[in-house]
Amino acid sequence: MGIFEKFKSGFKKSASAFTTGLRDIVVKKEIDDKTLDKIEDYLIQSDVGIISASEIREIISQTKIDPNKDLTDEINSILKNYIISIMKPLENIEFFKKKEKLNATLISGVNGVGKTTTIGKISKILKRNGNKVMLAASDTFRAAAIEQLENWANKVDVQITKSFQGSDPASVAYKAIDEALKNNFDQVLIDTAGRLQNKKNLMEEYKKIANVTKKIDPDAPHDVILVLDATSGQNVINQVEEFNKIIPITGLIMTKLDGTAKGGILLAVAKKYKLPIIALGLGEKEDDLQIFEAEKFAKAFTQIN
Repeated sequence: MGIFEKFKSGFKKSASAFTTGLRDIVVKKEIDDKTLDKIEDYLIQSDVGIISASEIREIISQTKIDPNKDLTDEINSILKNYIISIMKPLENIEFFKKKEKLNATLISGVNGVGKTTTIGKISKILKRNGNKVMLAASDTFRAAAIEQLENWANKVDVQITKSFQGSDPASVAYKAIDEALKNNFDQVLIDTAGRLQNKKNLMEEYKKIANVTKKIDPDAPHDVILVLDATSGQNVINQVEEFNKIIPITGLIMTKLDGTAKGGILLAVAKKYKLPIIALGLGEKEDDLQIFEAEKFAKAFTQIN
């Protein structure tokens, strides 16, 4: 299965739900103000965001649409082009390329987003691109998290630095970066405990990890990736807001897009925050993390070429 087919398959639930709902609205041969209002409301319900919904409505109203063509397809085409225009500047394929010097990446997210699994999948892509990868098991609050990350390290054959449950997460990160520098590693991926963004003490611990990395390299962490769960809907907006206040986010990864009918939330996040989108999780398998490409995302979401 090619990359586009994986995107298309992963977005089938979102795309089919969206198109079915759109067809129920667009029943006339022409689009009047009442229909435009319904389309805008439907876009908001589909989690694309109020601003995007308003802008798409305006584009549709200003576009001369041939009434002899399938109106749903025409609207989907407008939506596809809009998504590309918003998201194309947010691509960041450079993240996965071979680095000239050590790149320390802090990976965060609330409980249940698939963060540790995502780290394992990132490691595989980085290694495939010639990077020597080190994982830091800084989620020391749960023994299961350390074990899970170690399993991924063994599966994709990369190194891991770990300690015992309850040990200082920041010390594990420090040790991993120190070891990576001494042994010419290209990438260190630092796993952090699943943190609820409203838990002050946990967020302070997260900040401490970032500060400790600076003792080795003032520019570290070089990347701060927030992992989001698409099935959380509008709650991801709040997560981006709160995490970004603690340490500026440099990239987003959204998981479980294959498990929701509201994949439009990624567009809402992109429009509001304009943060680079690193990759998308489109399934449970080892190779189901796909490097983000705006055009493939837009085509898959609208299910049109």
